[in-house]
Amino acid sequence: MIDPVIASRLQFALTTIVHIVFPVMSMGLAPFLIYFTWKEIRTGEPIYEQLRRFWTKIFAVSFVVGTVTGIVLEFEFGTNFAAFSTAAGELFGGPLAVEGMMAFMLEATFLGVFVFGRERVSDALYMVSALAVGVGTWLSAVWILIANSWMQTPRGYELAQEGGQTVVHLVDPLAAYLNPRFGFMYVHMQNAAVESVALFMAGVAAYYVFRHHVWGYQIQHIDFWETTLKIALVALLITAPLQVLHGDLYARHVYETQPQKFAAMEAVWETESYVPEYLIAVPTDLADLTDPRAKELFGIGIPGGASWLASGGDPTAEITGLEEFDSEPPPVAIVFWAFRAMVGMGFWFILLAFWGGYRWLTGDLFEDDLLHKALMASSLLGIVAVELGWVVTEVGRQPWVIQGIMKTSEGVSPGLTGTEAAITLAGFVLTYAALLGLYSYVVARIIRAGPPGRDDLRSLPEVPSVPDRDHTPAGASDDD
Repeated sequence: MIDPVIASRLQFALTTIVHIVFPVMSMGLAPFLIYFTWKEIRTGEPIYEQLRRFWTKIFAVSFVVGTVTGIVLEFEFGTNFAAFSTAAGELFGGPLAVEGMMAFMLEATFLGVFVFGRERVSDALYMVSALAVGVGTWLSAVWILIANSWMQTPRGYELAQEGGQTVVHLVDPLAAYLNPRFGFMYVHMQNAAVESVALFMAGVAAYYVFRHHVWGYQIQHIDFWETTLKIALVALLITAPLQVLHGDLYARHVYETQPQKFAAMEAVWETESYVPEYLIAVPTDLADLTDPRAKELFGIGIPGGASWLASGGDPTAEITGLEEFDSEPPPVAIVFWAFRAMVGMGFWFILLAFWGGYRWLTGDLFEDDLLHKALMASSLLGIVAVELGWVVTEVGRQPWVIQGIMKTSEGVSPGLTGTEAAITLAGFVLTYAALLGLYSYVVARIIRAGPPGRDDLRSLPEVPSVPDRDHTPAGASDDD
């Protein structure tokens, strides 16, 4: 059967790839929901109640499915990576426990008030519930990323022998929890979540705006989708440039703290200076196309670009090659291409943001059909970029599960057989595929149903009606 190390890594990768979708949606939606709630309370305008109620449904579904898939991940540390848990449990278990006791309980408790309590509590308490849900969602990421960032740049520990096994003892909690990687990971992840949700919102809104303004179909509550599109573009204009600028700083930090990972990101095998930043590259020998360690590359790149990225401005800076490290390199092709795809998407998101902003300024935001199609096609690319970012982070760290301390092969449960690992892997593939499919179906149903009608809202202040600017063509039907 399959090697238990490979099967365990594939299983954890699968569960993480599926699970991350739901925290991204909930963390990214949290700031929007706080804003919608504040505007609803402050102005009493029906549009903000519609926005809050509609996007809260998707937030709640994401929270529920994310909870289920996230708990399984924690169990996998015991079932598949027991040796790692034994060695690093003193440091690794604390943040995960605090995440459950502090962040998850805060979020779960106030989520009930936020989802079901609008008619039962005061405006002030309801606003508190929105803030608590958002803070709880973002606090969860704090503790999860503390644990993961410590694995990337371990600090505040000492190694000891217990029962013939090397274990990690926590000696300086502040140094461990506020390790050099944490700040970079947290800012990059949270900004990526908001950016991903902004892209999703813009894509969904663009679909309805396109049908109404370009195809001429009568869309109910078109003002809801127009407002959604504008709010999403504002968020995208803020987050897209920030993500690329911060990513540049993050990459430099990786070069300084994990030079082997950086060398894999740039496919640098021999130590050299003036290293180009390849935009695209293929092995010079076709026989090496399936070889993830192919050294000789033919590509199109920016001369000195990788050296400039590593040093922060010096195109002649030296990059240590993969052959200089004692440990085996990570799967270079995976890391190399995942990094390029992620960066390419990042610049595409900036282009989308400024394209939409420009069309908004010129008054053509609702009529630019090409922009609408681009936003629709890009609605899920933010989540794809997050997935690729985690591929670079985790695959690029291999063969280490704790950088420089423990290899992944050493962290797998010693009693786990290949048969057991293969059976659970197959079961997880089926289960998580079903969960992702069910989640997608439910979210699609929510989007298709659209926002609540004006007659269903809690309060209805008098607002002037806006005559529809388009007419329904012959043969077209109303669409929600």
